[in-house]
Amino acid sequence: MSEPILQIAIPTPLRRHFDYRPPAGIDPASLTPGSRVEVSFGRRRIIGLLLGVAEHTDVPSHKLKRAAALLDKSPVVSTELLELLGWASRYYQHPIGEVMQHALPVLLRRESQPARRGSEHWQLTPAGLAAMEQTQKRAPKQAALLASLQARPEGANAAELDSEHVNWRPILKKLIEKGRVEMSLRATLPPPSEQRQSAPTLTGAQHTAVEQLLQQRDSFHCTLLDGVTGSGKTEVYLQLIERVLADKRQALVLVPEIGLTPQLVERFRARLNTPVAVLHSALNDQERYNAWLAAREGEAGVIIGTRSALFSPLPSPGVIIIDEEHDLSFKQQDGFRYSARDLAILRAQKLDIPILLGSATPSLESLHNVRQGRYQHLRLPERAGAAVFPRFLIQDVRGQKLEHGLCAQLLARMQQHLNQHSQVLLFLNRRGFAPVLMCHECGWHARCARCDAHLTVHRRQHKLRCHHCGSEQTLPETCPECQTGELLHMGLGTERVESALQEHFPEARIVRIDRDTTRRKGALQELLRQVHAGEVDILIGTQMLAKGHHFPDVTLVGLLDADYGLYSADFRASERMGQLILQVAGRAGRAERPGEVMIQTHHPDNPLLTQLAAHDYPAFAETLLQERAQAELPPYASLALLRAEAVDARAALDFLQAARDSAGPTGADQPLLLGPVPSPMERRAGRYRAQLLLQASDRQTLQRFLQHWLPRVEQLPDSRRVRWSIDIDPLEMF
Repeated sequence: MSEPILQIAIPTPLRRHFDYRPPAGIDPASLTPGSRVEVSFGRRRIIGLLLGVAEHTDVPSHKLKRAAALLDKSPVVSTELLELLGWASRYYQHPIGEVMQHALPVLLRRESQPARRGSEHWQLTPAGLAAMEQTQKRAPKQAALLASLQARPEGANAAELDSEHVNWRPILKKLIEKGRVEMSLRATLPPPSEQRQSAPTLTGAQHTAVEQLLQQRDSFHCTLLDGVTGSGKTEVYLQLIERVLADKRQALVLVPEIGLTPQLVERFRARLNTPVAVLHSALNDQERYNAWLAAREGEAGVIIGTRSALFSPLPSPGVIIIDEEHDLSFKQQDGFRYSARDLAILRAQKLDIPILLGSATPSLESLHNVRQGRYQHLRLPERAGAAVFPRFLIQDVRGQKLEHGLCAQLLARMQQHLNQHSQVLLFLNRRGFAPVLMCHECGWHARCARCDAHLTVHRRQHKLRCHHCGSEQTLPETCPECQTGELLHMGLGTERVESALQEHFPEARIVRIDRDTTRRKGALQELLRQVHAGEVDILIGTQMLAKGHHFPDVTLVGLLDADYGLYSADFRASERMGQLILQVAGRAGRAERPGEVMIQTHHPDNPLLTQLAAHDYPAFAETLLQERAQAELPPYASLALLRAEAVDARAALDFLQAARDSAGPTGADQPLLLGPVPSPMERRAGRYRAQLLLQASDRQTLQRFLQHWLPRVEQLPDSRRVRWSIDIDPLEMF
């Protein structure tokens, strides 16, 4: 008999698998798809994934290499996950080798047999306990860390210390050197809490939703849980998961951002009788591998993570939950550009388990699927407990003098709520001090040398920064063009609002939450802890504050600039604006005290704002769906975006024009090709960018065209002179 041929996915940009002979002396029965194989690729040794075993190959026998080793006794990627990743590679038109890598932790991609290492825990020693009073006087930061460890006699892990302290590792190192703290390795997942919280009484709508979901938990159903902010969607998740765990099955929960993970994990661990595994990009390679193993071995009954956690192994799958399903973060924006929400629905279908999509502001695609009968629709129309909807106030700021972006009415409202010992949240989706630095004398603007963008003023760091490519420079004292010293800070950023409020409310405790203040590990958790502990009066922040956070003491929310999404060139901008406004507004009045939301706008009569102020998201979504239908845009059409970038200003456009020409004449059964045109921001990070939009009436038409067209695009002479990519179902047109 001739040797079998191994079809191996190797992480390269080439859109195919590679054929190899089996390793010498291998038992053919052990060659199971989903196993890792070490191979020689060029001058490197690399780990690939076995996709299948064939009898024949098109590669000449003298060129067919032999694989070096089969690394696994049993597959590390299940058959269902292999099929899902293969489908994703074809649908998103991305190289199979790079797609398959998403199913493997980094350690499995680099090491033949990585070891499972316990998680680090730190405990107070008797010497540390004896030194606490002395340390309190001389080293308050060390004392605070010792107090945290004293409160946890069983030891604290990194996640727990992250939630309470910023930059604590250097401090801990000193305490270990002094013999006041010791480290030990424990089981990789914390055990369930011994004192679990009991479930609250459900509202009528929650009870109906839970009962309906429980009746359908044994087969595939896709359900949209459409619940207003504060309606208790998480409690519905928990009660569904409790029954899934009772059936000896696992739950996978996806959240859009890392910032939401700690509070959700803490709540789940307090309620559920199972270890909870966490997967997100802030973990180190060992932590991710440990969590992946806990999921694969069934040790973790619940896996909580961001987008990439979708590919976690699930030996006993029971349910998949997508929290904030509308969020843009579920779509990967570079490399393998997949939608975790859409792939999760397909995975649930293949596993024949239910999937639950939760949101207070569902995406138009999900609402359209409800209309088409593809999704079940469950509503939670009222807030849980004694909480009521906040009152909306649309504030016309036309002609008003604004104090650093704040109108007099908003400042007065803030004072009223602060006098009542409530917290105030101000939202501005623009960080930094000011988005533009301009010379009053000659009109010079500070622009990025590598992007078509202004440099943002960061006054505290005395820097000008580009928020697109990351370049920065020292804030100039004089104009580089005319050498005058009158430089104006134009526009608003969160840092500027913070400075203004410190002057206007000198007694208030103010916290700013944006990417600048939360760069260090654990910084966000520490700021949120201060908010929940009542140590903050005013919060200022970007969209990091809009998603899922529960601030029971916030009774006033102010949106400083609600107009940015009303007249954008991006057809999705109005949808995102409405979702963001309602999500931010939902932080107000979540407990017993009623809340207010003040929206500053120059367009108070805009019908979309009027619908949002009336808490009528269904009417808002209906208006946008009608516009999309008339314009033949998603969800009533299918899009793909061919992007290209190059150092030369013409190269990207020339490549896309050649790509369009290679498509030949388009007919009724082909997509409409629009462009090529320069991208909305043509130059970014020193490269010129352009795009070609493909618009089809349905996915099948688009996919058939792409399968024949992209191989021709790859063969174009210019394809190696530019960076190009294809984005299926693009969510951002940049």
